[in-house]
Amino acid sequence: MYLCSRFGTSMISLDEIRRPVEKDFQRFDETFQAELKHDNDLLQQVLTYILSKRGKQIRPLLVLLSAQICHGVTDKTIQTAVALELIHNASLLHDDVVDNSPTRRGAEAVQKRWSNKIAILTGDYIFARVMELTTQIRNTPIMTIFAQMSETLSEGELIELHNDGSMWIDEATYFSIIEKKTACLFAACTESGAESSCASMRQTTALREYGLALGMCFQIKDDILDYSDAEELGKPTMNDIRDGKATLPLIISLKRAPKAEADEIRSLAERIAAKDSTLNITDAEQEIKSFVMRYDGIRYAYHCINEQKEKAIKALSCFHDSSAKKSLLALLDYSINRLH
Repeated sequence: MYLCSRFGTSMISLDEIRRPVEKDFQRFDETFQAELKHDNDLLQQVLTYILSKRGKQIRPLLVLLSAQICHGVTDKTIQTAVALELIHNASLLHDDVVDNSPTRRGAEAVQKRWSNKIAILTGDYIFARVMELTTQIRNTPIMTIFAQMSETLSEGELIELHNDGSMWIDEATYFSIIEKKTACLFAACTESGAESSCASMRQTTALREYGLALGMCFQIKDDILDYSDAEELGKPTMNDIRDGKATLPLIISLKRAPKAEADEIRSLAERIAAKDSTLNITDAEQEIKSFVMRYDGIRYAYHCINEQKEKAIKALSCFHDSSAKKSLLALLDYSINRLH
């Protein structure tokens, strides 16, 4: 996985971005795996399955880099990174039940492989482990960050569910949802990472602002990727439309198009979401992609990403140059330029 770096023409990999905290990341990984062990056979099967399907692990990396850019990684930093990665995985288990998602990271979702009950109860177990971990961290500000983040995540899910039955939301609602469902977790990672390193209030605030902007970039890019060619992406696209969700590229294109044309596309998208058996899904999805390209929906989404990118860069301007700062800036580029 590579990108064009802000720091030259070389290509920077995620492994290189991790380099300033490589040993600390190994400590995190060992601790995280130890947390997902249990003597109950069924629970251990599910936990082992979750471990085998881990993603890029950007969130714990953010915790470690945010501590490193301040006063260095501590034991509390490692515990914080583990707790946040556990929260992320538990949230995904619950999200897949709510969304009835058949897959997660290219494999069967837990609720599909086992059942909704097992997915929910496993998520509950992981959240309970997080509660135990936070008592070991013994840091009231970090506990407050976790509590506020969990509240915001739930609020974002409820806002999205409130619109269920109609996939048509406006741009402001879209941004509210992605801030609460995605960006707030990134912000919690950077803020709590700083807090675990005894950072100043200025440093903590700056890193929270960076994390929030990075999270917005990350989610908007995800929504852009859903309009890629499936062959280029290496996995199915247009998943949001199939799930009955309109994201930024389509929202802005509908706003720009003549009403009659916009209404036709809305109807087509609704038929895809309803799995209309009389519809040629491939042709219908291609028509929506062409519509989005015609009205510059992707270009607008990248414009919004660039606005968030500038916010993130500005937030880090209060820190002196260091390998950790370089990695945080490179991670911003990585999130924007990734291909999956």
